Amino acid sequence: MRKSILCLVALCLALPTLVTAQQKKQPIPHSVYDGWKNIRNQTISRDGQWVIYSLTPQEGDARLMMHQPKKNRKKGFERGVRAKISYDDRFVVFKIKPQLDKVKNLRRRKTKKNRLPKDSLGIYDLSKDQLVKVPRVRSFKMPKKAGKWLAYQLEAPKPKKRKKGVKKKGKASPDKTGAKKKVNKKRKKKAKKKRENKKNGAKLVLRNLQTGKQDTFAFVTSYHFSENGDLLTFISTGSSKDKKFPSGVYVYDLKKNQLMPAFQFNKAKFAGLSIDRKGTQVAFMVDTDTTKANKKAQIKYYKLYQWSKVTNKAQIVADQSNPAMPSQWIVNRYGKLLFSKNGKKLYFGTSPKPLVRDTSLLPEEIVKVDVWNWQDGQLQPQQKVRLKADKRRSYQAVIHLDNNNKMVQLATPEIPNFRSAQKGNANVGMLMTNKPYEKYMSWIGFPAYSDVYQVDLKTGNKKKVYTRRRNSPINLSPTGQYITWYSVLDSAWFNYAIKTGKTYNLTKGLPVVFYNETHDSPTEPRPYGMAGWTANDQKLLIYDRFDIWEFDPENRQKPRKITQNGRAQKLRYRYVKTNREEEFINVKKPLLLHTFNEVTRGEGFYALKMNQAPKKLVSSAHSYSARNVRKAAKGDQVIFTKENFQKFPDIHMSDLSFKSDKKLSNANPQQKNYSWGTVEIVSWTSTNGQKLQGLLYKPEGFDAKKKYPMITYFYERVTDRIHRHWVPQPSWSIIIPSVYASNGYVVFMPDIPYFDGYPGHSAEHAILSGVANMVDKGFIDRDRLAIQGQSWGGYQVAHLITRSNMFRAAMAGAPVANMTSAYGGIRWGSGLSRMFQYERSQSRIGGTLWEKPLQYIENSPLFSADRVQTPLLMMHNDKDGAVPWYQGIEYFVALRRLQKPVWMLTYNGEAHNLRKRQNRKDLTIRMMQFFDHYLKGKPAPVWMTRGIPAVEKGINKGYKLSNENSVEQKNRTQLRNKK
Repeated sequence: MRKSILCLVALCLALPTLVTAQQKKQPIPHSVYDGWKNIRNQTISRDGQWVIYSLTPQEGDARLMMHQPKKNRKKGFERGVRAKISYDDRFVVFKIKPQLDKVKNLRRRKTKKNRLPKDSLGIYDLSKDQLVKVPRVRSFKMPKKAGKWLAYQLEAPKPKKRKKGVKKKGKASPDKTGAKKKVNKKRKKKAKKKRENKKNGAKLVLRNLQTGKQDTFAFVTSYHFSENGDLLTFISTGSSKDKKFPSGVYVYDLKKNQLMPAFQFNKAKFAGLSIDRKGTQVAFMVDTDTTKANKKAQIKYYKLYQWSKVTNKAQIVADQSNPAMPSQWIVNRYGKLLFSKNGKKLYFGTSPKPLVRDTSLLPEEIVKVDVWNWQDGQLQPQQKVRLKADKRRSYQAVIHLDNNNKMVQLATPEIPNFRSAQKGNANVGMLMTNKPYEKYMSWIGFPAYSDVYQVDLKTGNKKKVYTRRRNSPINLSPTGQYITWYSVLDSAWFNYAIKTGKTYNLTKGLPVVFYNETHDSPTEPRPYGMAGWTANDQKLLIYDRFDIWEFDPENRQKPRKITQNGRAQKLRYRYVKTNREEEFINVKKPLLLHTFNEVTRGEGFYALKMNQAPKKLVSSAHSYSARNVRKAAKGDQVIFTKENFQKFPDIHMSDLSFKSDKKLSNANPQQKNYSWGTVEIVSWTSTNGQKLQGLLYKPEGFDAKKKYPMITYFYERVTDRIHRHWVPQPSWSIIIPSVYASNGYVVFMPDIPYFDGYPGHSAEHAILSGVANMVDKGFIDRDRLAIQGQSWGGYQVAHLITRSNMFRAAMAGAPVANMTSAYGGIRWGSGLSRMFQYERSQSRIGGTLWEKPLQYIENSPLFSADRVQTPLLMMHNDKDGAVPWYQGIEYFVALRRLQKPVWMLTYNGEAHNLRKRQNRKDLTIRMMQFFDHYLKGKPAPVWMTRGIPAVEKGINKGYKLSNENSVEQKNRTQLRNKK
């Protein structure tokens, strides 16, 4: 008995230890990334009763979630994505993706693409709790403001499998004896059966959601509903079985359940289908030339048609013979067709006839050469990047349907950019061009010089508003009464009255500035932006750093600060647009404002009634994303996201008072199983006397008595993003603080203020002093420090290791190593010259290479490569369109020659930041192995000790930890021998 009691006591004493061991959180491993979820496509029903979103794992099958908070009801559908709620809030329609694992397994078995599983369609009745599934659906649409109808297009049928032993027609096949049967070549050829594909189109199904009744239309290539749900229009290439259904444009009257042909022409080519809001007009383009010669023709002559429900006829409203069409111009089939809101205007695109190639030339007779001309507005690389778009470029024209279909050409190659007002209703518009000044973009950058015109849509007459000014943004007011811009050279907002032709300086003489007050590069600072216009263009609301100001567009009244106290309280106020379709800001109702406190970094929402101080609704140590606010159209219910470093941005619901806060989603409950960490703002004084701040991420269970390894990451200023939630995921190029803190690292992110001409030294002053300050706190191991950065941060890593030996390891992604060679290089992603970046933008040299050669050299790590003592890992990809790949190569080969420990990862076909998930996973593993080796003393992996020869590429990743002497020991031995 006594023995049993002792055993029981021992067991009880051990239980707390066992429970603690079971509950102990684990460091975040690489293996869990795939299951970490994000929230996509969140929306709220018009009546505010339903909230819908997709939980999407980083790799795997999504789950569509439906919440009815009032009744505490939840519903989920596996693999549901891209859900839409019908206008009457009765149905939810969504795509159902095939199982990812199943698709991957079929692809491994080399299954052809047309035999792989396709998306299905889910139609869920919210009131009846019923789901209808439709297999093999390519796309679906519903009317924007009608809830009764749904149209969806099916995929082409899956090809039938051939029976064993059956060969393709026309080929001899052996009989049972093994002898080949003769093929009767004289047999008449059967007409090929028309197949559904991208060119021919596929079945379109029109479904009445309330009754379930359906109609099907064959070989449809495009389709649209009118906004009010009265009409469906579609293009069909025609049915081979039904002669009464040739290729054409068709309209279906949804009120009368009647199909009508708008235009029929067998084998004609159609383009650009559009329908007006009321469902009374349809526009489309047609090429009716079906001759063999036209099939090979390089120029296609499309005609623009307009169909009217009143006449039930289609008429030509524009073609190359129109008197208003510029000489040698045509209707551009790639131009977008758009009716004005009132249906009185039809906008379309025109363009000069394209150049015709000589098709008689043989390949060896064609000269392929890029001719670079110093007078070109765009460099050849720019022209190549934009080649496809330029070949399809159209210039805006308009048809006045209420004035005998009068055509007016608006835009031209010289003045190509057009904007309309009143959703196309206005008879005045804005034209803009930077064509005369394109060349200057190479060294001035953005905003570019531009000329702006007002244009009369009735006549096409233009009146110049200004010439050769650097303005951004440039906007046409909603009603078309004003053109507004911010002049970067004048540091002021201007307003131009179209009716009078007068220009007004709106911000002159005010006690505040309206440009970025923390701007620190050698170019003009940008403005904080504008909230928008009040009804009928009566007032314009513009931001300064903290407040919102109300301006009379013609300075008839003094400007006033409607938020009153933003600057005094260091509180930034920004307008939240709860109605995505609004043209004007309704100041008669309380405005919802997002706030950011520059002192506490807390965020929240305030309500603003005109002539009153803003009223706080909610504010806390979280980030509330204004972009994620969704309001019910017929109620005060709102959904929003709320996050901080430890809390995922789950969906919350409230009303406009924000007194209640109901959390609806729980995207990543598994987070509780892993150690996470904390973040705090730290302050210090730099070596040049500046008061600086940064972020310090600490591991969970942080003990100030211990010594931690620390990695410093940096990119410009980061402290304002203290409440960002860092989802564990494979890195695109940088360290993820949540992952590294979970694995025992302290992560330091300092803000870096810059002074012109010395970007490298600016980084030194901020980073080195900040790191030293963190070490002085006593919990950082001064012998286990590392730095990491990407792009601009990568450059600073490369520079810092030439200036200091305090770091045991460094990782630089896409660094500029040699500013002298990079200066004359190309940003291959855009084709732009890199000059402006060094003279006036982020690189901050502030002059040309020939004006400031010493500063280019002094700020280039390559010229001090012999000073490097820190092992360096680089990533620089061979399709980097921002920082040329050769910059990484220059630094690598220099350090290699100097016998410095350096590695470079080049991901084939990848750009500036990694996009392919397999590559992101690979970088994440290698980067942590690199830091673990140098900062935690773990064995080095094979890829670091012996490398991966080209013959092993794609076969051996080299992750295995090496049994050889550590890389660090080898480095130290080499340095000792060298000394």
